[in-house]
Amino acid sequence: MTTRRAREFTESWLVEDEALLAARRRGADLGAVPIQPGGGAVLRFLAASLGARSVVEIGTGAGVSGIYLMRGMAPDGVLTSIDVEAEHQRLAREAYAEAGVPPARARLITGRALDVLPRLTDGAYDLVFCDAAKGEYSDYLREALRLLRPGGIVAFDNALWHGRVPDSSARDPETVAVRELLRQVKDDERLVSLLLPSGDGLLAAVVRD
Repeated sequence: MTTRRAREFTESWLVEDEALLAARRRGADLGAVPIQPGGGAVLRFLAASLGARSVVEIGTGAGVSGIYLMRGMAPDGVLTSIDVEAEHQRLAREAYAEAGVPPARARLITGRALDVLPRLTDGAYDLVFCDAAKGEYSDYLREALRLLRPGGIVAFDNALWHGRVPDSSARDPETVAVRELLRQVKDDERLVSLLLPSGDGLLAAVVRD
């Protein structure tokens, strides 16, 4: 089996239900490209592994990643999701309702992430997932390390940035920013990190106790 076929098989192994597919279509229509199924499955797995009750999501989109996260979290877990676009969050609420998620489980905050994150409580979160402005990824990492409890996980989507990160000739600002994030995470002795090829690449790191 070729590498491409293996990746396609992996991405489609867990079939998405209609609530996820509808949210995915709305995200594509918005231009807010959602996390791919393989990456979503990783998020659900991480949230379930942690028994997560408090999760921060940077970049609500149309609700695809939020559904995956809440399906992995504890039944009483609350997702705090931040997005600069109010319309994205309106559609995400619609997606959560279609997925059967109680309204009280999602706290949606409209605003720029770097303005909102400093208002959240230190050490109060199990998982922070980042999928917004790539040029701000290093700033999100700094805030995540403050927000996470020991043993918590920070994760970043688009860690391969459409295949450009491994291409040394690619020097656009977004690619450079993602490369810098990878370097920071790998070199930080407070973190145990992992780079997965799922979707467009998913970087995850556990905060050491």
